[in-house]
Order: sequence, then structure tokens, then C-alpha cells
Amino acid sequence: MNFVTTYVPFISSLVSFIFAFFVLKRYTQRKKSHLLLWGIGMIFFGIGGFCEGYFGFFGWNDTIFRLWYLFGAILVAAWLGQGTVYLLAKKPWPTITMVLLGLGSLYGLFRVFTAQLDPSLLTASVHTGSELSGHAIVTSGVRSLTPIFNIYGTLTLVGGAMYSAWIFYRKRVLLHRTLGNILIAAGALAPAFGGAGSRFGIPAALYIGELLGAILMFIGFWRATTPMKSEQVQAQLTPAD
Repeated sequence: MNFVTTYVPFISSLVSFIFAFFVLKRYTQRKKSHLLLWGIGMIFFGIGGFCEGYFGFFGWNDTIFRLWYLFGAILVAAWLGQGTVYLLAKKPWPTITMVLLGLGSLYGLFRVFTAQLDPSLLTASVHTGSELSGHAIVTSGVRSLTPIFNIYGTLTLVGGAMYSAWIFYRKRVLLHRTLGNILIAAGALAPAFGGAGSRFGIPAALYIGELLGAILMFIGFWRATTPMKSEQVQAQLTPAD
């Protein structure tokens, strides 16, 4: 047991749940679908972090593993990305992709909670069982769901954030949103880089990437939704003499 594999995931979970609270609070005020989906996505993020911390403290638990794999490994990126689809895409694409995501999520729920597990296989990973990984899933085809959801989520979330940042920067308006979207994109990529580092044997790279991602996305959301003072904006819009 060490700090990175126990406390860091719990901190990530706490940051994610706090972030979700503020996003859902904004949803109750504005009633925008993308805010609801982002809030749900951050709840999934928080569940994943909680399960990782639980495993670090208490060891294997069948239900905890299944919750982690469903929400933390499969669904989180896709639901966050779907929020961006609702924000940026034109009808009927948000509705079509939401139906597909909903059906896919139900299918993932069924596959994960009916999969055969062998926790001893965690010790075959590069981290000798100190961290959760999909190696414990014995049933074929379940782990292949993860890249499908994650590729969709990463492309839509990161791509949408960078597209928004470019639009605001090019027009030289609402520059606080440019910075906010850049931070959101960086935060969305952090867990992906952490996961890559984990597969190459870097201890706790995924957990650190998740914490960094949650913090960056939280800061990015705050920056994007908090206008700068008018004189600051004017100073940025006015070319230097």
C-alpha cells in the first residue's frame, strides 16, 4: 500500500464529485443537455476513482471491480464527449449518437456484470496487482469495448474543446473560453497519457493522470464559464502600440 495507489484515487474521486456538483448546479439553472451529460460523466469519473482507492486500501472486491471497469474504464470518456456533441453538433446528430451511446452503455453494463473474473490475473500485469486493470476479466470480448467508447469520447471531448478554443481565439472574442477549452482538452488527454504510461510499466501513471485530468478539466470549466473583467478583455483585444 502506498500513497499514490490509495489516497490519490480518492482525491481524484473527491475532485470529480465536486466538479460534477458545480456542473449539475449550472444545469439546473440553464437546462442545457450538454451540462447534464458532463455532470453525469464526472460522476462516472468519481465512481472510477473511488473504486481504485477502495482496491488500494482493502484489496479485491468483485462488485467494486465491475463498477470500476464499467464507469471508470468504459463509460466516462464517452459520456463526457457526448456532452460536447450536444454543445457543438447540429440536429439530429446529438440525438442519434445519444441513442447509440445509451444502447451501448446498457450492453456494456450487461457484459461487465456477467463477465467471469479471475483476480489472480492482476498479478500478471506490469504492476503485480497493485492497481486495477482489465486483466482480471476472463470472458472474451468485454475488454474490446473499452477502446470503442474511449476513442469516441476522446475524439469528441478533446476535438470539441480544441475546436471551440480555436473559434474563440480566431474571432478574438471571449478569450477566457479559449484558455478554458485548452485546459479542458489537456485534462481530457491526461488520463489517456497516464494509461499509456501504465501499460509501459510506469507505476501509478494512470492514477496520477486521472487526478491531473480532473483538476485541469475543473479549472478549465471554471475559466470557460467565468468571464474576464471587461478591461482585461479590452486590453487583450487591443493591439500593442
